[in-house]
Amino acid sequence: MALWAITAAALSVGAWGQTLDPLSPPASARPPQLKHVGIQQRLGKQIPADLEFRNEAGKQVRLGQYLGNGPVILNFVYFHCPMLCGQVLQGLTGALRAIGYTAGRDFTVLTVSFDPQETPEMAAAKKKMVLATYGRPEAEKGWHFLTGSAASIAALTQAAGFQYQYNAQSNQFAHPTAIMVLTPEGKIAQYYYGIEYAPRDLRLGLVQASNGQIGTLTDEALLYCYRYDPQSGTYSAIISRVLRISGAVWLAMVSVFLVVMFRMEPKYRVQGRAK
Repeated sequence: MALWAITAAALSVGAWGQTLDPLSPPASARPPQLKHVGIQQRLGKQIPADLEFRNEAGKQVRLGQYLGNGPVILNFVYFHCPMLCGQVLQGLTGALRAIGYTAGRDFTVLTVSFDPQETPEMAAAKKKMVLATYGRPEAEKGWHFLTGSAASIAALTQAAGFQYQYNAQSNQFAHPTAIMVLTPEGKIAQYYYGIEYAPRDLRLGLVQASNGQIGTLTDEALLYCYRYDPQSGTYSAIISRVLRISGAVWLAMVSVFLVVMFRMEPKYRVQGRAK
């Protein structure tokens, strides 16, 4: 792979193009091939539901068809990518296999090619390979691989803040590596950077973005103790809440112990008198 592509891989984890890291150099200081590569966070922004693409079967679809039935994971790749895109899909698949929720039942995944030259046949081949690794039959109807026109791709990537750059000499794209979690209505809730995604963070992100459509009592407790950090794209513990819950648990245990001892005391007194 060309040196600039490897550099893009290293920089993508830091989400260049967005002031996540105050030490990140400005666009003017980057190599020419990376000036327009990065993530501009659009938290809370609506993904255009009327944009048209083609699914892996070649059928024309609108993004709105995939909204309204639970949270959505959105990620951008191009199917003939020699390295990064495959690693993004591997990382996403591995994280999804580790959580209790399933694509097609609890949430939807949209994998969209940002290369307008790619075809539904290429999307179908990639879907077959990814779903074989994922290993959950429900995903056939819940994980969609889309291709589209240059206009639709540009509108969607701009709405998501996903910035990439084509290099004609190598016929490759410099691009960031990230996935996004959307609410059921299609608003951007979280970004996760890199090529590996912590299953706990992704699970909490799906629960939080679902607006109550999925999640257990344990998830709710974890969300109370953890807060999403948009700068790092992870969930971090809120120490005060953790201590508060720990204190409540300790107090409950002591209370139970005292109640048990109080109830057992008359029994011991009776036994003592009998002796």
